[in-house]
Amino acid sequence: MSGFPTLLYKEVLRFWKVGFQTVAAPVLSALLYLVVFAHALASHVQAFPGVSYMEFLVPGLAMMSMLQNAFANSSSSLIQSKVTGNIVFILLPPLAPGEIFLAYLLAAMVRALTVGMGVFAATIWLVPIPVAHPLWALAFALVGSGLLAALGIVAGIWSDKFDQLAAFQNFIVVPLTFLSGVFYSIQSLPPFWQTMSHFNPFFYMIDGFRYGFFGLSDAPPVQSLAIVAAFALVLASAALVLLARGYKLRY
Repeated sequence: MSGFPTLLYKEVLRFWKVGFQTVAAPVLSALLYLVVFAHALASHVQAFPGVSYMEFLVPGLAMMSMLQNAFANSSSSLIQSKVTGNIVFILLPPLAPGEIFLAYLLAAMVRALTVGMGVFAATIWLVPIPVAHPLWALAFALVGSGLLAALGIVAGIWSDKFDQLAAFQNFIVVPLTFLSGVFYSIQSLPPFWQTMSHFNPFFYMIDGFRYGFFGLSDAPPVQSLAIVAAFALVLASAALVLLARGYKLRY
């Protein structure tokens, strides 16, 4: 029973040892987004009633940072192990696919939540925000980071080299994140783009997480959580199947 906690500890230590790059850098990026976009768009973008644009931005930026870092942690760990060849040291021990999956998943979630808390700690002196429904915020943070961690596992298994993984992130994760309502409410969009936004699962993660702070959202939080949980379950199942089959892992 020592294999799973050992692998989990190794994965957490992997990003924590370079915390300046894996935690501090994303927090700084979120701060820069906050300062630049709040200054440039505050008078042009409609936020929720009674909520300033800077307040509106903070939860979205925190969730965006969590999602991107959850994906980056699990995917980069797997692709590095595959490229360097040390993935064999994960496959040889008597670890079940579920143990490997949970270790990578939980480590990515730890990094994501650490970055999210760092964003709030760094922005609270600029703009303190209320927390109307903390359990809703926590639920979306956990399920959302778990979803992206599972997606990162799938992407890391599928990719054979770093540029394939970079393409996955640049052409799927980043566009869906930026078009999810981080910097705007979808109610400010034309009807066609409002409808298109509802096909983006990232929208439900951002919108539901924001509901936890303001009690306001563009979609019902129960519906959002159900959709996000369904996507997370599908991706988790796909990752477990790939690990069980050893797809692109056992040569």
